[in-house]
Amino acid sequence: MLGTVVAVLAVVVSVSLRSTPDPVVAAAPQAGTRAQSSNQASRGTAGQEMPVTDVRLEALTRHDAAPTGHDRNPFRFRPTAPPPAPRVVAPPPRETFVPPPVTGPPPPPPIPLRYVGLLGAATQPDRVAVLSDARGNPFYGKEGDMIEGRYRVLRIAADSVDVAYADGRGRQTLRISSQ
Repeated sequence: MLGTVVAVLAVVVSVSLRSTPDPVVAAAPQAGTRAQSSNQASRGTAGQEMPVTDVRLEALTRHDAAPTGHDRNPFRFRPTAPPPAPRVVAPPPRETFVPPPVTGPPPPPPIPLRYVGLLGAATQPDRVAVLSDARGNPFYGKEGDMIEGRYRVLRIAADSVDVAYADGRGRQTLRISSQ
């Protein structure tokens, strides 16, 4: 039975606590004679009603010309700047093609002969030059003679010989070699 009394007492206490008004909330209606509505000012005008201004609904339905393109900026307060002038790009300098100088056909390869020495006296008119190729074969020739069918002896001196190809191209001076 004691348990039932404690339970009833707990229910009564909890109900009484819930029904007790909050001291801050309870003091608000006492400040003015009546509760303020949402369209009344809260400071300094307690107890006075503010008049409601007329709402012009026709101003909301007015249709102006729709703004287009760049006119839609609501933050612009000055006239639009003129568009920048187009940039003039100078054309690149013209490259003139300079053809390589005409040098003609490539020179013939060097003559693969060595001047070994002279047969006879250096003062003799019919001197004979001794030449050899890369394999060591000796060739003998006077001025104007053909050697190996490809080379012509042009001039013979004591220390050198002038040789050219048979057609006259590729003139070379061969110095006497010590080998």
